[in-house]
Amino acid sequence: MTSKETILDALKAIIDPDFKKDIVSLGFVKNIQIDSGSVSLDIELTTHACPLKAEFKKTAEKILSGLQGVNRVTVNMTSRKNSVQQNQQRGLSGVKNIIAVASCKGGVGKSTVAANIALELAGRGFNIGLLDADLFGPSVPTLFNIHHPKITQDAEGLLNPVQFESLKLMSFGFLMGEGPAIMRGPMVSNYIQQILFGVNWGELDYLVLDLPPGTGDVQLTITQTVKLTGAIIVTTRQSLSLVDVEKGIEMFEAVKVPMLGIVENMSYFICDNCDKKHFIFGNEGKTSLEERYGLETLAELPVHKVFSETLNRYVQNADVTGMVDKIIMSLGKKSVQQNDSAKISQDDQFIYFDWQDGTKTKISHFDLRSGCRCADCVDEYTGEKILDKDKLDPQVHALEIYPVGQYAIAVNWSDGHNSGIYSYQYLRKISLSHASGATSTAAPCCQSSSTDR
Repeated sequence: MTSKETILDALKAIIDPDFKKDIVSLGFVKNIQIDSGSVSLDIELTTHACPLKAEFKKTAEKILSGLQGVNRVTVNMTSRKNSVQQNQQRGLSGVKNIIAVASCKGGVGKSTVAANIALELAGRGFNIGLLDADLFGPSVPTLFNIHHPKITQDAEGLLNPVQFESLKLMSFGFLMGEGPAIMRGPMVSNYIQQILFGVNWGELDYLVLDLPPGTGDVQLTITQTVKLTGAIIVTTRQSLSLVDVEKGIEMFEAVKVPMLGIVENMSYFICDNCDKKHFIFGNEGKTSLEERYGLETLAELPVHKVFSETLNRYVQNADVTGMVDKIIMSLGKKSVQQNDSAKISQDDQFIYFDWQDGTKTKISHFDLRSGCRCADCVDEYTGEKILDKDKLDPQVHALEIYPVGQYAIAVNWSDGHNSGIYSYQYLRKISLSHASGATSTAAPCCQSSSTDR
């Protein structure tokens, strides 16, 4: 006779590719019911938009149908309830998830990326809203070629969003028209509150929040007022943009917003004649943003005419599809994944890392300081080291080590340096590298760090 134990053991064959674990160990299998040869159960995924949902369902049905004594199988695909529904303020009470799309510098294509994310999710059948929260340079009216729409209010005085096919839109540009927004201080705060909580979004699976560029008061007001599911930073490999990425990471970490990853926009173009990728702001060999900041690179979007056209005739794009798949997977991982951090301790000579898999590594203070890859220590364009190891104090040491989210640490050094972020990925790599043969002296450290790049 089929038992719950038999079913669970059989379903262990289904491996989630993101977590590298089976769905039973991950706790996805729920509510198993067995009745005279009929088996029903729920597979509760981390997010209902999971692109693997159909595959998991099909595989589970096939596995269970092959068990002895089973003649009927019902697999219900469900998803975990998100804590973001703590947003009970007017207008947001029916919104399940809020994803912020930010850039720390203007001109990197943030609004275009946010709009494409929203359109792709809407095209998959989800209830989606896009809120353009940029008071001084709203982009949604131009992106969707919607100007001077008639904005109405419901019985409670909430603004009704503009409907674009199945996508709900709201922008400060719809309210102000095409004139410049001249305001300051309390006026800005009041308008932000209105556009956040004064829109009748109804029931939404995802609200994509297009934040204004930068990390000032407006951005902090939004991130501190609204419970966000996660945030995405859009940047380019251009030096000025990369320098500002750290500011965005620090802002979201300060308000406890999970970082989903980085979208590298205008990453390359493909030549018509040679079909080769040409990287505009750096070549393929340059240190990736993922390794540098410890955040997943969700997409490297090319320079292409589809990203410069209005979106009122949206056509599905493979690059956008892949990006959204990764965003949804990252949302799922953030909800259950244990962080990859290490327990960190130090003495006068070394910094020690006790990793979650049992591995123990260490690196000298000098080696870690000389391995810093911030903009002050490494040229953003060439990847060459700016830091002169011969001018470093041989006794340099960490005064304070503190976490940056679940993916990196920052260090206040005795020489006054404090602008570097060390991802756990990089820390593990460099400390293992030293353990495998490099000595804890100044010269091999810099040679090793340069090679690692």
